[in-house]
Amino acid sequence: MFERMKFFLFLLALVVPLPLLAAEWALRDSDHVLTREEVEDLTAGQTIVFYDEGRSKYSVGGSYSYTYASGESAYGQYTISADGTVCVAYRNGFGRCDRYVRSGDRIVLLTENGLRFPIRPLQEN
Repeated sequence: MFERMKFFLFLLALVVPLPLLAAEWALRDSDHVLTREEVEDLTAGQTIVFYDEGRSKYSVGGSYSYTYASGESAYGQYTISADGTVCVAYRNGFGRCDRYVRSGDRIVLLTENGLRFPIRPLQEN
């Protein structure tokens, strides 16, 4: 019985279209998705500050923390995939993936569920 179930799951994986498994990013016509290299330059060893005073800190070794305006923090590990998607696995078991895009003269973080968070330019941090 178990072998049949494994075989069925294997077949199902073959017939499910890949776009259904991938995130559907809410891109605008004016968005330019940052490449992996651009995301690495933006994040590695950097702290990104958002307009709500939240701060994403990307350590060079893969450690990540997000500090809310209240001062509370969430910690985890981040990875950057080949297409530039940044995924964070938090210590509490939660995880998320985001994309960075250039929209006009701003860099914006896009969440998988369509939220947009512009980041402050470096001179404003």
